[in-house]
Amino acid sequence: MKQDYSNYFENTPDANGNFGEYGGAFLPPQLEGPMKEIHDAYLKISRSADFINELRSIRKHYQGRPTPTYHAKRLSELAGGAEIYLKREDLNHTGAHKLNHCMGEALLAKYMGKKKLIAETGAGQHGVALATAAAYFGLECEIHMGEVDIAKEHPNVVRMKLLGCTVVPVTHGLKTLKEAVDSAFDAYLADPENSIYCIGSVVGPHPFPMMVRDFQKIVGIEAREQFQEMTGNLPDLVTACVGGGSNAMGIFSAFLNDPCEIWGVEPLGRGPGTGEHAATMTYGMPGIIHGFKCYMLQDEQGEPAPVYSIASGLDYPGTGPEHCHLKDEGRVQYTTADDKECLDAFYKLCRYEGIIPALESSHAVAFAMKKAKEMGSGSILVNLSGRGDKDIDFIADNYGFGEEG
Repeated sequence: MKQDYSNYFENTPDANGNFGEYGGAFLPPQLEGPMKEIHDAYLKISRSADFINELRSIRKHYQGRPTPTYHAKRLSELAGGAEIYLKREDLNHTGAHKLNHCMGEALLAKYMGKKKLIAETGAGQHGVALATAAAYFGLECEIHMGEVDIAKEHPNVVRMKLLGCTVVPVTHGLKTLKEAVDSAFDAYLADPENSIYCIGSVVGPHPFPMMVRDFQKIVGIEAREQFQEMTGNLPDLVTACVGGGSNAMGIFSAFLNDPCEIWGVEPLGRGPGTGEHAATMTYGMPGIIHGFKCYMLQDEQGEPAPVYSIASGLDYPGTGPEHCHLKDEGRVQYTTADDKECLDAFYKLCRYEGIIPALESSHAVAFAMKKAKEMGSGSILVNLSGRGDKDIDFIADNYGFGEEG
């Protein structure tokens, strides 16, 4: 029997931040107070007319929302079968969905009287978006980023610095996203009174998975309305890439109670071996990371396992607790795309539609092309979560310009 999701958001997460058996807040004592302060402020402020109206104004006049939904006609013809549509979050200001929650988090910081925004970033899109929000509101900004990602995503590092942000290189461990989160948490612990930690996805301790989801719901609200206006129907399938999972929860949220298939696409990287991918939902087991419970890629000691993805924004050994909950309930299905499939989709979207996508988003495009052929007819809605400006130097230097380049 189909589960009713009509009142889902009123009841999920529960008061303790649990999405079924996932989520929660597993915190050191010194973080319990600051997280409660953020939680209480968010519940109060986010329901106020002033906050809602200011956020709506920012979205319309600053971010350029609504972003369009686009029928990728030539890509659909190439794939054969179902028609592919793209929710164009790459056209959101700063080039990705990340600004949706960064402007919300920065607005919350302003209402709370905080002076500094602290966060981690992998691909750099969250860092750029938060630095943008900080500049908009006149706040300080400090972004922690692994040295590996700094080298891969140089254009975004330049953008962050131009926006007045301090970029802190993280040099320990694998020097990627997990270590950046560790470093940012440590910096926040040093001064929680004057700063706020702005998590970059639907991960972390409560209230962040709920809060970031709520700010990202605008993506799904717009896409559902636009798709119906364009076609007179709902899509047969909705898909998005999943690392932490903020862009995916943003679009999935609007379709949970609809008769649509929903698919999250994880990075299979170089293959299924340990350290060769970051397909958490596919190969992980429940565990605790960064203050919350989720599916997690683990080593033999139960610690977070090494991860890899061609897309810096997806190489995280955990994922959003709400995704874990929706997987266990069977409402959302999770699959993978590897580096080769990702690159093929990247080049094809460039050549057939004139759109240079982020490598993260290219995972979802790869799945949509494969699934379109399998389906034979119908429609697929992809959240094209970001543009690929940040990736072009890395791709050109390491993979060239595709078959026709």
